[in-house]
Amino acid sequence: MLALALAAACSGAMHIPLPRMPALLLGAGGGDEALWRNVLLQVRLPRVALAVLVGAGLAISGAAMQALFRNPLAEPGLIGVSAGGALGAVAAIVLGAASLPAVGSAAFVGSLAATLAAWRLGGRGPGVAGVLLAGIAINALCGAVIGLFTWQASDVQLRSLTFWSLGSLASARWPLVAALAPWVALLSALLLRDWRAMNALLLGEREAQHLGFAMAPLRRRLVLLVALLVGPLVAVTGTIGFVGLVVPHLVRLTLGADHRALLPASLLAGAIALTLADWLARVVAIPSELPIGIVTSLVGGPFLLWLLARRGT
Repeated sequence: MLALALAAACSGAMHIPLPRMPALLLGAGGGDEALWRNVLLQVRLPRVALAVLVGAGLAISGAAMQALFRNPLAEPGLIGVSAGGALGAVAAIVLGAASLPAVGSAAFVGSLAATLAAWRLGGRGPGVAGVLLAGIAINALCGAVIGLFTWQASDVQLRSLTFWSLGSLASARWPLVAALAPWVALLSALLLRDWRAMNALLLGEREAQHLGFAMAPLRRRLVLLVALLVGPLVAVTGTIGFVGLVVPHLVRLTLGADHRALLPASLLAGAIALTLADWLARVVAIPSELPIGIVTSLVGGPFLLWLLARRGT
């Protein structure tokens, strides 16, 4: 992780020599080194830190959703978090909001509203099937409303919508990282605390109840924690797909299904995966930059097809 972070911090449209990094961090140098130091401290390192936070949050949320739904194809987007966030952001852009805080706030509100709607409409019966179906319906409804907003958008707004929907870490700044870090750490810790209940869910809900775990409060707690964790991440970065699906599944194939190891390993693997994806997005088309959602989809899409083919054999 450290080697990848250093490589990501040094690479991009402006190459920063790795041996000079300690001196740059200490403030030495002038001329080109002053520019390198500014790029390193104000652009690259905050971006790496944001990639770590977002990747870790999406991956551990995906692991929790896969445990809750007992399905390796589950991810946070199933309960409407991503679609609700996208709808909030698109509505804000089309209605005239131009600043990142305004768009991000609208996306956060949209994420929470969509998740609460999925829970209220589908969480009354036993099991999680109702929540899943309500999430699918809300995703479809949000997609339709996004289409209406897109149809009404101007050319300038369409450009903003396109970049937001494809995901980006370009908004990374130290104050944003400082605000997100304790939030991601706290909610990840709360998810880690439920590893025993997630292990019991592997046996089935009835068996988990017989082992002493109350299912209704557990379902409510996991959905709420995932919504609170993923909502701000979607609000800041836009929609970044497949990290919450692919990373925990790969970790499960490698380490097994014990959530005592699966959850922290997904946390670390998600941080590595999104840092690597952002690095690739910045270096494969220099001096341009690919939207990070394209990179994650190019990896996640084929993996999902492989997974479906493997399950069918």
